[in-house]
Amino acid sequence: MFRWERSIPLRGSAAALCNNLSVLQLPARNLTYFGVVHGPSAQLLSAAPEGVPLAQRQLHAKEGAGVSPPLITQVHWCVLPFRVLLVLTSHRGIQMYESNGYTMVYWHALDSGDASPVQAVFARGIAASGHFICVGTWSGRVLVFDIPAKGPNIVLSEELAGHQTPITDIATEPAQGQDCVADMVTADDSGLLCVWRSGPEFTLLTRIPGFGVPCPSVQLWQGIIAAGYGNGQVHLYEAATGNLHVQINAHARAICALDLAPEVGKLLSAGEDTFVHIWKLSRSPDSGYIEVEHCHGECVSDTQLCGARFCDSSGSSFAVTGYDLAEIRRFSSV
Repeated sequence: MFRWERSIPLRGSAAALCNNLSVLQLPARNLTYFGVVHGPSAQLLSAAPEGVPLAQRQLHAKEGAGVSPPLITQVHWCVLPFRVLLVLTSHRGIQMYESNGYTMVYWHALDSGDASPVQAVFARGIAASGHFICVGTWSGRVLVFDIPAKGPNIVLSEELAGHQTPITDIATEPAQGQDCVADMVTADDSGLLCVWRSGPEFTLLTRIPGFGVPCPSVQLWQGIIAAGYGNGQVHLYEAATGNLHVQINAHARAICALDLAPEVGKLLSAGEDTFVHIWKLSRSPDSGYIEVEHCHGECVSDTQLCGARFCDSSGSSFAVTGYDLAEIRRFSSV
């Protein structure tokens, strides 16, 4: 069971974007950072364990040529082995900051040369893999940035071509030194998933075809791909082969966010039907097949959810954002 804890107020509501919540836990400082997108700005908040807000500030997208300020599409903390960077994507480019958001260390402008006049140009989908940060784009390409241990000498090292439609989300997990292991998955607006092996050069291992609906959110845990789709379904695939093991009719409307608690294998799903569900993933000791168990369901009444994240790696608390909801709602296990 989970109960609604003290909410964290926002200066403005969350934009109606999928995956519109990022959480960074800092146990050494007994703090949790939250990041939410609202139009041309991103709100960064820090809160104590009991939910008391301690600080709040805003970041804005770097402006380029154009009349109106560029809209931000996502904000996400990337935890690398040696540093944590805050990455912000927009219709103009990609901004990388130190974890507190005060110092910008890198700016990458998007090249709209290949886009048609009616095509929107943007970046979306952010994940860290080893000492790389991967960011998706409107063209379906994934940009791979090589991050140094410190300083601003960030380099665009590779562009991955596996998709023909805009990237929606990227998920990674540590490869743990194994060869030929699938440790990154990318999703797009057509529902196609591409499974990759990271390294000095990223390798495309397999494609999982879409079926006519977008895949707004994807997660990866111990070789299991969890994909949330626009029809409300969650599919669980074997990352190594791309085989579908489990299909869950999880929500009555489109899924807007998935998250994983890696210590315990809990999967969090949030949909536009106002519901948040928690599922327990595991493998059968006999067959090795993927198994799933429903653990909890929570209705956030009269709210179009747009972001949901666990607040800790054990899955004992989670937070959600909603369109036109000027607060982050937190829930803790009892």
